[in-house]
Amino acid sequence: MQARVKWVEDASFLGITDSNHAVLMDGPPDAGGRNLGPRPMEMLLLGAGGCTAFDVVAILKKSRQAVSGCEVSIQADRADKEPKVFTKMHFHFTVRGKGVKPEQVEKAIKLSAEKYCSASIMLGKTAEMTHDFEIVEE
Repeated sequence: MQARVKWVEDASFLGITDSNHAVLMDGPPDAGGRNLGPRPMEMLLLGAGGCTAFDVVAILKKSRQAVSGCEVSIQADRADKEPKVFTKMHFHFTVRGKGVKPEQVEKAIKLSAEKYCSASIMLGKTAEMTHDFEIVEE
């Protein structure tokens, strides 16, 4: 896997993935940015959220659960001093579907957190990870 990050101007950087997708990252105005895109640390949160949500949906589908939606909200705390790594991360899953079993959702989240989601497992080396969920019947 490869990626490139190219400085555009001021505090703006263009990230280009190996699969040829691009994302503009930018800093806040007080750091010389123009707030044109997410911060790099926000990208880490998005990556972890996307990784675990992908896993949870795939596992629930394999478990024959009638899942129709999955959203994960992530709350993260960072260290006060440099390097300002994530120290705590909480993932709240909202799973939508018909007759989705709570024990299947709990199992899917646990498998993602402990076995499949490379992003959150890697971030878990510096951060305390917690998870919870709710099921919305449709």
